[in-house]
Amino acid sequence: MLNLDRTLVREGATLRFAMLDGHRRPVVLVHGAGMDHSMFDAQAIALHEAGHSVVAFDQRGHGGSHLEPGTPFTGPAALDDLAALLDHLALDDPALVGHSLGGNVAQALVRRDPGRAGALIVIDSTWNTGPLTRGERAALRLAAPALSLIPASRLPGMLARASAVTPRAIAMTEAMFARMPKRAFLDVWRATVSFVEPDADYRVPVPLGLIRGELDRTGNIATAMHAWARAEGIGERVVTGAGHVVTFDAPEATTIAIRDLLASAPHA
Repeated sequence: MLNLDRTLVREGATLRFAMLDGHRRPVVLVHGAGMDHSMFDAQAIALHEAGHSVVAFDQRGHGGSHLEPGTPFTGPAALDDLAALLDHLALDDPALVGHSLGGNVAQALVRRDPGRAGALIVIDSTWNTGPLTRGERAALRLAAPALSLIPASRLPGMLARASAVTPRAIAMTEAMFARMPKRAFLDVWRATVSFVEPDADYRVPVPLGLIRGELDRTGNIATAMHAWARAEGIGERVVTGAGHVVTFDAPEATTIAIRDLLASAPHA
C-alpha cells in the first residue's frame, strides 16, 4: 500500500494523497465506491517504474480521507475534489484513470472541463451519458432502496462476491467494503447514480480508453461499455476471467491494458 503522505483540505473533508514523481505523463488514479487507493497499488507501482508520475488518493469518506461529522458523500463534492487536486498539483496534461465510481467522476470532470485532462481511461464503469432502457432506469431508481434492506453485517460480503471472482480478490474487496458504514455506502451509491445523465450527442473530447472485466455483471456496465466503445469508434479492452474489480482479479493484465492505452494517447 502506498503511503498517502500528503493532505488537501476541502470543504467538509480532508483528502489524503500520494504522488510518485516521474518524467512521463502524469497518471491520476481514481478508485471505486467503497474502495480506496490501494485497489490500484499494483498499477501505481508498475506505472511509476515505467517512468510515469503517479497520483493516488482516497476519495472523501474512503480510506484515509475523512468527512466532517454530518457531511454526506455527494457527487458534486467528489467531482470538485478531483478538480481541486489537479489544480493543487498543477499537473501537465494528466491522464485520468477511474474505476467504477472513479470512472464516473473522471468522465464528469472531462465533460465539465475538457482542458483539465489529456486522456481518460475508464475501468468497469457505466457510461455517464449513454442511453438507458426503461428497465435500466427502474433498476437505478430501485437499487438504493433494495440495498438498504440488506443487513449491514451481510452487505460487504454480498457486494464483494458480486464484484470480484477470485477468492483472494473477493477477500480483499470484502475487507475494504467492511470498513465503510452501511449508511455511508448508501450515500456513495446514490452519488454514483447521480452521474448518469444521458446525452445522445456527447462524445468524449480527449483520447479515451475503456477496460472491462469479462465477468463483470454489476449493473449495466457490460452492455453500456460495449455500446460506448461502438459509439466512440474505439476498441474495448476486455480482461479475461476478471470481474468488476479487475485490478484485484487480474492485476497484471489490467496494468498491461492501462500501459498500452497510455502509450497510444498523444501527450502534449
